[in-house]
Amino acid sequence: MIKGFAWIAAVIVAAGPLLPGSVRAESDEELAKKLQNPIANLISLPLQSNWDWGIGQHGTDAMRYTLNVQPVIPFSPTKDWNLITRTIVPFIHAESPTAGGDAAGGIGDILQSFFLSPAAPIGGFILGGGPVFLYPSASNDAIGSEKWGAGPTAVVLRQDHGFTYGILANHVWSFAGNDKRQDVSSTFMQPFLSYTTRTSTTFQVNTESTYDWENSQWTVPINVGIAQLVKVGSQPIQLQLGYRYYAERPIGGPDWGIRFTITFLFPKK
Repeated sequence: MIKGFAWIAAVIVAAGPLLPGSVRAESDEELAKKLQNPIANLISLPLQSNWDWGIGQHGTDAMRYTLNVQPVIPFSPTKDWNLITRTIVPFIHAESPTAGGDAAGGIGDILQSFFLSPAAPIGGFILGGGPVFLYPSASNDAIGSEKWGAGPTAVVLRQDHGFTYGILANHVWSFAGNDKRQDVSSTFMQPFLSYTTRTSTTFQVNTESTYDWENSQWTVPINVGIAQLVKVGSQPIQLQLGYRYYAERPIGGPDWGIRFTITFLFPKK
């Protein structure tokens, strides 16, 4: 895990010189609004902790903890276009969903998205799209698919008077990997709405819905949260706390959960 964090930090530091400098420093409110844009031209490192409870059947109440390390690194190949990379590296500890079973833990499968986005909004909308890749990086087959996957991803959003609203979606099909494991065909949809105040406080609501086409199952967590941008010295950090209710879940899936996220921001000087 330590090596994984070191690799991510090295990539973020290396990416910095590739980005053009800005004319002026951005305000805390502007930075908080940028964090609501999944494809903002801003380097950030969210460390997202998720606790989910109620997993299992027949009275089992197992817990699953997932730490998603999610570096967002933008590049500006031209003045008119940005390329944003969003990577999700999960570290998982999952209690057994069956009585007497063993817990499983380690790194999970990595999901990496690439968004090509116009530098300026089009008709007031911020747009981006590109490929998404699933890497079979899990250290334990109980928490991974053992499949290579790929597919399309896209996002569309608008920001007006402190509000940010839009949707991010992707679909992943498996194309290689362990033939004994089930294929992957999964659609992800994340409609989102947030409001950022002048004091850099953000109120958020979204769903992170997934449809598993192989098993004809929905998983629909509804998330509500509040976030606050603060500074530790000169380092801007956003702290977020949220609650999650599963409106739809597969048999044995979680009932509810909480989320705490600390996001490190690296604005251009």
